[in-house]
Amino acid sequence: MAAVLRGSLCLVGRCRKHVDIACVFTRSMASKTQVGFVGLGNMGNPMAKNLLKHGYPVIATDVFPESCKEVQELGAQIVDNPAEVAEKADRIITMLPSSPNVIDVYTGPNGILKKVKKGSLLIDSSTIDPSVSKEMAAAAEKLGAVFMDAPVSGGVGAASSGKLTFMVGGAEEEFTAAKELLSCMGANVVYCGQVGTGQAAKICNNMLLAIGMIGTSETMNLGIRLGLDPKLLAKILNMSSGRCWSSDTYNPVPGVMEGVPSGNNYQGGFGTQLMAKDLGLAQNTATNTRTPAPLGSLAHQIYRMMCARGYANKDFSSVFQFLREEEGQ
Repeated sequence: MAAVLRGSLCLVGRCRKHVDIACVFTRSMASKTQVGFVGLGNMGNPMAKNLLKHGYPVIATDVFPESCKEVQELGAQIVDNPAEVAEKADRIITMLPSSPNVIDVYTGPNGILKKVKKGSLLIDSSTIDPSVSKEMAAAAEKLGAVFMDAPVSGGVGAASSGKLTFMVGGAEEEFTAAKELLSCMGANVVYCGQVGTGQAAKICNNMLLAIGMIGTSETMNLGIRLGLDPKLLAKILNMSSGRCWSSDTYNPVPGVMEGVPSGNNYQGGFGTQLMAKDLGLAQNTATNTRTPAPLGSLAHQIYRMMCARGYANKDFSSVFQFLREEEGQ
């Protein structure tokens, strides 16, 4: 009898073990449910591709149908508008150029909130005014959905390699769910606080980035005019106290580095027009908070001038070329 009892217990134990394994597998599969993606531009396209690489079925849309071709070939389902995305997926990521685009995609006639499911998680990785993020969060909350802002840093290269940094704002209890998705596209996922704080962090970062790029461009230009070889000057800067991301990772001088926009006639990367937009956001918030930002203001003026002089669609590191042309070279 004892032997029979032991055998029964062992059988029960094995069954429980198999049940536990099955439950874990089921939970794992459940986490790979469909993810919606709206906005397949320079950043959104590689981000969506990384979700596909990690096994997530993607339902996507973009205002320009041709932008959908690459992800469709990799297995994404393409639909006509954001509302259709919301109808099919309860986790949605948006990556859009500006505040008006975000407002339209969420609240427009064919917007996400027209068909959003209760309990849906909406993650916006656009760089927009923090006040717009708060408006979208409030609108989503009324419909039982959760909105989080999660702008990124790192550019197209980091988007392609899955090494973006995400700055996340929203309800802390939702951060783990957001991080599961964002970790497929980024190396760093940082919780910043309530809705809007992710945007605040991104705006501050990009203001410093613009100031640093202008400073690096001025420095490199001065050194070249003084007879220094640009590669040698970059090497010296990058082993000295003047080192920064714009000098050692994204140098603006053609021929100094490979694999950066300056080596490709400033094509690709992060557009001057977008940098001007982000600096405008920084200036608006600086004004609203009565924060002195004289260098940020000057950087904004420079990038706005560049947009007016034909640099709008070139990478923001083309400020080096702009400065050279300003001096008549």
